[in-house]
Amino acid sequence: MTSERPLVYAHRGSSAQFAEHTRAAYLQAIADGADGVECDVHLTRDQHVVLLHDPNLDRTSDGTGAVADRTLDELRELDFCSWKGARFPDEYGAVSQQLLTLPDLLDLLELAGREIGLAIELKHPSPYQLRLEDTVLAVLAERGWDSQSSRLGNVRVSFMSFDPEAVEYLLERVPAEHVCMLVDDVQVEDVREDLALGPITGGAVANMLKAAQADAETILDAGRAGIAGPGIGYVREHPNRVRQWLDDGRRFRVWTVDAPEDVELCLSAGIQEITTNRPAEVLRQVGAAVV
Repeated sequence: MTSERPLVYAHRGSSAQFAEHTRAAYLQAIADGADGVECDVHLTRDQHVVLLHDPNLDRTSDGTGAVADRTLDELRELDFCSWKGARFPDEYGAVSQQLLTLPDLLDLLELAGREIGLAIELKHPSPYQLRLEDTVLAVLAERGWDSQSSRLGNVRVSFMSFDPEAVEYLLERVPAEHVCMLVDDVQVEDVREDLALGPITGGAVANMLKAAQADAETILDAGRAGIAGPGIGYVREHPNRVRQWLDDGRRFRVWTVDAPEDVELCLSAGIQEITTNRPAEVLRQVGAAVV
């Protein structure tokens, strides 16, 4: 790893190759040489921190319904990898071992044998509200995580959310340099389609998300969060704001950067961290760009 290239974070593990958030995806990310990994977290009914992106089980498992309505034992009975249609090596575990809790992921990262980053995205809205943040911090603290350096042995921990309230809550507990304010443009049509909402409800939700986006931009304008986390589309659409935040000292972690031309855009802009589903390919590209 050199300081002349951006750090490469594996988005939900090496999720282009294996099912997102699974043991196989994270073991592959470590093997690929990713500088860090990203995960999304939710709380189960019995208050375990599990690695899943969606609040519901339907897309990435053979189950259905809300993650928050299931216990960890109930979730472990589900298949979280076969939907991807990708076979993984036997040493990456059985199908029944693919669902990970936050402690499970920490175990894998601590065995990486090198320094590695962990970017934890706290997903909101959560039925448990800010108890999600409290539980994540408690899990880390129980393992010896130091809040000021945000390190746990060889693991560098940072925290992310699209929710400004969650970010402000984290900033009261963790130095700003370890907190990432996620931000992206909100399109009404996309909100309606993604959430299967009608025009009135979809518009109302979009307006709420636009207000959150404005709050996120204010947090980054003021420098309260040390890391800016825009989507690659936001970087394209707002070059002046991106340049201003960089000039003001914000560190950038851009997602989800898979296409070679998007990697080149990040390199030309001076982005410090790239989050990608394809860490091995992006590492080759950014490594080749170092002179």
